[in-house]
Amino acid sequence: MRKKALISGLILIVAALVIFSTTTVSSKNAGSFKYVGVSKCVTCHKTEAQGKQQDIWQNSQHSKAFKTLQTEAADKIAKDKGFNTKAAETPQCVKCHVLGKDIVADELAESFNKEDGVQCESCHGPGSEYKAMSIMKDKQKSIENGMNPISDINQLCTGCHNSESPTFKDFKFDEMWGKIKHNKAK
Repeated sequence: MRKKALISGLILIVAALVIFSTTTVSSKNAGSFKYVGVSKCVTCHKTEAQGKQQDIWQNSQHSKAFKTLQTEAADKIAKDKGFNTKAAETPQCVKCHVLGKDIVADELAESFNKEDGVQCESCHGPGSEYKAMSIMKDKQKSIENGMNPISDINQLCTGCHNSESPTFKDFKFDEMWGKIKHNKAK
């Protein structure tokens, strides 16, 4: 009986060590990636050969998303929702008008500008480690260096475009995606 208990205990300890060591490595890697901002992405992603993603983004409502929070109408919505801060200073509002997630200052490089709104890294993940062309050429290397391998674009979009938003209108994914869809870089 003691032998079984000892073996069971050892198995639990080993399993815990494996789980915690894996979690620590993943967290360390994820924490080292920083959001560098659209200014770093458009260095390459503005040409015809790269898919002209800058033009598509610049002409979309996503590029203006943060600016919409700097209006009296947005402040009224925030106040009506019970917030005591301006919309542009309310984390629950900023979340979907910048990165699609809570902003953590330690994750932002100096080049990041929240006034750029919903930009490249909002969907593709923090680019500090994958922005180099030598890494971008290799999809797996890009993913290992922080790029989000988007498996379900509809789910990504509806993380913000949903009924929890105070200004939500029926979200027609296919129609909206058609407005911002951009070619993969060649």
